[in-house]
Order: sequence, then structure tokens, then C-alpha cells
Amino acid sequence: MLRETVSVMRDLPRLHTIASVLIHYGWGDVVRMLGLARALERAGKLLHWHTSDEIAKLDLPVRIRMAMTDLGPTFVKLGQILSTRVDVFPPGWIAEFERLHSRVPPVPFEKLRPTLEAKYGRPLEEVFDDLETEAFAAASIAQVHRARLKDGTAVILKIRRPDIVAKVEADLRIMAHLARLAEFEMPELRRYRPQQIVNQLRRSLMNELDLAKEARNLSVFARNFAEDDTVRVPRVYWDYCGEIINVQEELRGIPAGDLAAARSAGLDLQVLATRGADAVLKMILVHGHYHADPHPGNILFLAGNRVGMLDFGMVGRLTEVRRAQITDFLGALINKDEQALLNVLTIWAGDADVDEDKLAYDLTEIIFSYDDLPLREIRIAPLLSDVTAVLRENNLSIPPDLTLLFKALITLEGLGHQLDPDFHMVDHLEPFVLEVIEERYAPAVLLRRVKRGIREIGEVITGLPRDITRLLRQARRGRLRIDLDLKRLDHFGQQLNDAANRLTVGVLTASLVIGSSIIMTVPQAPYLLGLFGFLLAMANGIWLVYSIWRSGKQ
Repeated sequence: MLRETVSVMRDLPRLHTIASVLIHYGWGDVVRMLGLARALERAGKLLHWHTSDEIAKLDLPVRIRMAMTDLGPTFVKLGQILSTRVDVFPPGWIAEFERLHSRVPPVPFEKLRPTLEAKYGRPLEEVFDDLETEAFAAASIAQVHRARLKDGTAVILKIRRPDIVAKVEADLRIMAHLARLAEFEMPELRRYRPQQIVNQLRRSLMNELDLAKEARNLSVFARNFAEDDTVRVPRVYWDYCGEIINVQEELRGIPAGDLAAARSAGLDLQVLATRGADAVLKMILVHGHYHADPHPGNILFLAGNRVGMLDFGMVGRLTEVRRAQITDFLGALINKDEQALLNVLTIWAGDADVDEDKLAYDLTEIIFSYDDLPLREIRIAPLLSDVTAVLRENNLSIPPDLTLLFKALITLEGLGHQLDPDFHMVDHLEPFVLEVIEERYAPAVLLRRVKRGIREIGEVITGLPRDITRLLRQARRGRLRIDLDLKRLDHFGQQLNDAANRLTVGVLTASLVIGSSIIMTVPQAPYLLGLFGFLLAMANGIWLVYSIWRSGKQ
């Protein structure tokens, strides 16, 4: 508690800025509800409780997006992560979150030079040739400069902005505190799991802040596609890389968004759409390590109809179990199998209370709406949107590691349609899904599973004496504890409380009847007081009978 208080005091100036922006965009009630106003006023920070009429007229998602833009890179990144939560937010909100981009001017290179020269231990001119001090790209976390190695190789230097780590860490501390307050003060927000979202944001930002991690991602993807000459991933020059700088090969090509230039260069857009889709699906279903943001700005078209991929700061990783679930999920969508779809979604729901009958009915409605469509006419984006809408209606959400995946599939399908109007994602999905399912039941894979199962059973058996010994030792020391999770215990407590209330009212009613009778039989006693006691006892009796009748109905 002391550590948290010290942290809040240290971040008071930033907290004041956040509260002021929220109030400016019409979130004053939230500031009050979270107790930020009291904390800031006690610290001597005054808040101006004013929202302009123009801002007040804007839609809620628009005001949230504008507030996040004003609050800077950490909150912009939060909005970008929320744009992947199609299972939580309706389309209007997602559209606003998708408009969030970090447009910031680059830092003058002379502010970067001292840190870089301290890393290399010599002047930059001795490390690179033709170093361009003017950035050709800048974002909230890093900016990019062109240069050449001493052997003439064209490279790009992705350099982290100075002081960005301290700013992000302060924002993350405040966000974590606000998320805990939100879950405690506003129970209706708990289904959105604000603390889980902040944890996801922390992992994503910490990965992006360490540019060496992006370099490792590049190396993994380059190794995975080493035998595929249709896909290019920049080479990493490890001798020059570190936490604050990433030096990689410069790929020169045509940005995926410039279709006119691609046609002028004689490239085949249909081939490019096919190769790009196959590359991303191979990452997801085969490698389990995928580019989580395959938008046109991160893709280049190279000579020979090759696809170049850039910016591996945001990647997704899938375990073998998760890849199997995704394969089953996509297979169920392709085959319009609502039971298989229900099975996967129930697994993803985890410990959430699922009304399986309602969920099954809703999924059947979705499958029925696509029943008359030929398979190749089914678009993944609307289908995923329908499934996630059903999840929202059933108060369910998908695991956070899958939200990036869904977003990547939707982005990929949109890019494919830009390149080729006849592009059908299902045509590319189906062969991969069938191939993965066939490999799952290959003799070698089944034998590996059997060996793993035998090994796990052996570990359980060999560990049993140790576990029993530990259990008996705890029992002898009086430390044996059994945790019981009784469902509907709160309902039982409420019933017990109601019964106690009725008993109390019954005793009080009986006392009133006896007391009033005594008063009315004593000469010269206040008759009206006795009559009032009888009337109050009668009212209590009527309420008691009604309460018992109502509880029987429930």
C-alpha cells in the first residue's frame, strides 16, 4: 500500500494532466467516481470542470478517441489494442479506435547522437557512412534514419526516442491504478477486464520499447521463410543492434497501398494477394509466430512479385494447443459446423458462466444466415464480426492472445480485396486448415502424443508418494486447508438474511399485539396508543404474509 501511495504521489503531475483531459472531453463523472478529484485537490492540484458545448455534442467513441490522442503514445497504443477487441466493443467503437495513430514530429538527431555514440564507443561517422540525420519516418516510440555500413550495405536505423521509457512506465503505473479502481468502483466495467487489458498493453509496449526484441523477431521470421523465395524479411545486423537501436537491411520496393505504382512496374496484383495471404496464414497455422499488423504500410511489393514485410514490433505467438484450437475454429467456420464452433468457444470462455443453450442457438442463427452462400463467397471479416457480436451478447470474450489474430485476419482480407476484387480468403484458408488437420493425425504425430501422455502419467505416478507425504505433513502440523467454492453462496446468504428479517418482524409484531392488549385492558391507559399498536401489528402481519408468499414464488 505504501509503495502504491508513493507511486501515485510521484506521478501526480501526469495524473493531473490525465484528469484534466478527461474532464475536457466530458468525463468529469468518471474522474469523480474514481476519486481522482479528491486526491488531486488534497495535493493542491486544481481542476477546471469545464466541457465545451461542441465537445459535449460529439458521440462517446469520438470523445474517447480524441482524449486518447491528446494523452499521448501510451494511450494511443491502448486504443490500438482496444481496436483488436472486436469481441468486447461494437463496430462503431472499433472504427474510432482504428483511427488512432501516433503522429509526432521526429526528435532532432543531435539529441540522439550522444546515446548512440556512448553505445558504440566512437563517433557515428566511424560506424556508418551516408548517415541521414533527417528521419524519413517517425512514430511515438522510435524514428527511422537511412545509412550505409562501411561495406556499402544500405541499412535503416530504428532509434528509440529519448526519455520515452520513463513516460511510458509512468502512464502504465497510472493505468494499472485506474484499472483497479474502475473494477472496484464500477462493477459494470468488470466484464471488460480493464486490468487484463492494461497487462496486455504493458507486455506490448515493453516489447516495442526493447528494439533488440524486434530484431529477434526479424531473425525468427527470416529463418521460417528461408526456403520461400516469394517472401522477403529484412536481415538484421546484430553487431550494431541493442535495446535502443535496431539496424536492419533496407528493403526497397513499392508500398502495398500504392496500387498504381505496382501496376506501372508490371507487378501481378493477384499473385501478390495470393502470396501475401499464404505467407500470413503459414505464420499463423504452421509456424505459430505471426505478424500481428499486416496493413499496407508494413508490406512492400518487390521485383519478381515478391512480398516484403516490415516492422515486426507487434507480433503474435501461439502455442501448439492454441494453434489446434484455431484450426478447429476456422474449420468449423468453413464447414458451417455450429457444434464444433460451440465447443471451441466454450473452451475459450474459460471459467465464465456460459448459457450453452442460448450460445448454441445464437451460433445456429449465424450458420443458418450463411447456409445459402457458396463457400468461396463467404467473407471472413463479416463472419468473425457476427461471432464476436454473439460473444458480446452472451457476456463472453475471447482470450487476449487471439484478438490480435482476428485483427490480422481481417486486415489481411481487406488488403487482399484491394489487390484483387475476386480475392476470397476462404480459398486460401481451406487448404491450410485441411493440411494442419491431416498432419495432426499423422502416425508420427500420434505416436509423439502417446509418448507424451505416457511420460505425463509416469510423472504423476512417481510424484504421488511425495505429494501424499507433503499432504500428511501439513495435516500433522494443522496447516491442511480445503478451499470450497460453493456456487450461488451469495444467493443463499441473501435468503438467510431475508429469513432473519422476517423472523425479526414476526417477533416485533407479536410484541406489539401483546403490548397493545395490555394497554387496552388497563383502566385509564392511553386507548389510542393501544389502537395504534394493533394497526402497526396488522400492517407488519400483512407485509410478513406477502413476503413469505413472494419468496415461495421465486
